[in-house]
Amino acid sequence: MKKNKQTAVKSRIDRYSKSSHRLRNIILLIVGLLLIVSGTFAWMAIHNTKSAIDKTYKSSGVTKSRNVSSVVQSGKPLSILLFGTDTGELGRTYKGRTDSMMLLLVNPKTKKTTMISIPRDAMVSIPGYESTFPQKINAAYAYGSTATAIKTVESYINIPIDFYALVNMSGLEKMVTQVGGISVKSPIDFTYSQETAHAYGANLYRFHKGSTGYEHSNDNGVTWSATKHVMTGDAALAFSRMRYDDPDGDYGRQKRQRLVLEGLIKKSANVSSLLNTKFMNTMSSNVQTDLSFGDITTIASKYINAAKNIVTEHIQGVSTSYPDSEGNNVSYEVVTQKEKQRVTNLARKALGLKYASTGSAYGGDIPSSLQTIADSLRPADDESTDSDDSSN
Repeated sequence: MKKNKQTAVKSRIDRYSKSSHRLRNIILLIVGLLLIVSGTFAWMAIHNTKSAIDKTYKSSGVTKSRNVSSVVQSGKPLSILLFGTDTGELGRTYKGRTDSMMLLLVNPKTKKTTMISIPRDAMVSIPGYESTFPQKINAAYAYGSTATAIKTVESYINIPIDFYALVNMSGLEKMVTQVGGISVKSPIDFTYSQETAHAYGANLYRFHKGSTGYEHSNDNGVTWSATKHVMTGDAALAFSRMRYDDPDGDYGRQKRQRLVLEGLIKKSANVSSLLNTKFMNTMSSNVQTDLSFGDITTIASKYINAAKNIVTEHIQGVSTSYPDSEGNNVSYEVVTQKEKQRVTNLARKALGLKYASTGSAYGGDIPSSLQTIADSLRPADDESTDSDDSSN
């Protein structure tokens, strides 16, 4: 990876270490958990840590598609765009990338929460930066901050984004450890070292299919610890990071991340320290959101039942590549209009909204000079082009 600080934003976005983004979805899931899994105790705990909550607040800087205060106060289904960044504290000068993006759709009437993972490599045209097409959807925040990221997602799948939560990945280990760890059954057998990103090296973990048990080794597997059944923060990171040895690749990793979320939900129902001051102080240093203290307490009292039934989904893309300005092939995921329409239908139904066409193929407009390129990158069996209209 090149270190030249003068490198253009696009190049800086495309040339990064893929290992770090693997942690972020799990942090987003933790934040989603905190926003909806808040019974009477948790509501009181939030009150006791109001100052920590207040520190996380920052306006999105975008005009909302609907009156979000009315949505929350009336207990209507709401949407939260969760995205994670990877560079230092949230007060840093360089914004970093939002390599993990997830939609959290909370419906207290149906008592259901729907989580939709958005592929970080989804090819888009970023509103306001259309001349840079093609871009990955994770570049939207780096180009234009929170408002641009929200506009990109809204134009891409045509649903209103009510709130956002931006999470810095560095606090994950502390968050998991401070809730006392979690118990998760592994869907596959695998061994993983965070030092090497493979099945060998120091700080090695060994997980077993169908079991919550795991072992740890500091000497490349020569000796192993006794079997443990409660994951520490470090173990949870290892469990959620592995990709190369999973037969389902990225999607298999996403499944394990969702399993960690389920483990956190179960733990939150039994651990009274979930939202203690120490935990919330960790959160305040690593989370930024336009959910106010009042919004969060209202969600805690009106939306708790939605946490009883959590449905997970993902947007499936088609892998392709296209050279960047320096001639290096960059990997993308191109999502067909059929798949986007499926997700739009699912999301709008979860929000109690009427049917509407999905967003245009790439979200933002395509300059005429780039139209031929945009059309050529569509999957062969895609029935639509980027000129399709999005009904708002």
